[in-house]
Amino acid sequence: LKGSVANTSSGVSVHLEGTREKIDAFCAALSDNVPPLAHITEFSAFPAKLKGLSHFSITKSRGRDEKSTLISPDISVCEDCLRELYNSRDRRYLYPFINCTNCGPRYSIISDMPYDRPNTAMKHFKMCKTCQAEYDDPGNRRFHAQPNACEACGPHVRLCDRKGEAIQADNNAVENAADLLRQGHI
Repeated sequence: LKGSVANTSSGVSVHLEGTREKIDAFCAALSDNVPPLAHITEFSAFPAKLKGLSHFSITKSRGRDEKSTLISPDISVCEDCLRELYNSRDRRYLYPFINCTNCGPRYSIISDMPYDRPNTAMKHFKMCKTCQAEYDDPGNRRFHAQPNACEACGPHVRLCDRKGEAIQADNNAVENAADLLRQGHI
């Protein structure tokens, strides 16, 4: 099949070109094999003008006046990310903002539709080459994960006193804040 897919403010739009059998098989596979957090609320297909496309691509998102796409809730960290988080040899070891397409923030970081990085709080964080490669790889679980980041390119956490002065500005700040909470100091 050849065609394109794009996020829009009213859902995902797919344009396919190929035989009727292959298009029907694609539509069946799409309905039967949704990603873990995906939820199809409506599926409609209709004939469209052939564009004579030579490949299948992800195209630029399109915003519209009508905004009807549901925004996924924030999801707690998945088992795959937890394994990375606690693996001292992993580049995301103890990185508090770890996520992938199967977990992480969505609702709490979005500012507009469609749900693309420029429309989220992550717009201020340019992905490093390694994170960008994950984001661009359809075989990677971070493929098009809008909050994708790591210690090198993403947000950081710091522990501050009541005056706003930084006490600690590294990934141990989360653990130290938890200790202070357990001790009743926060």
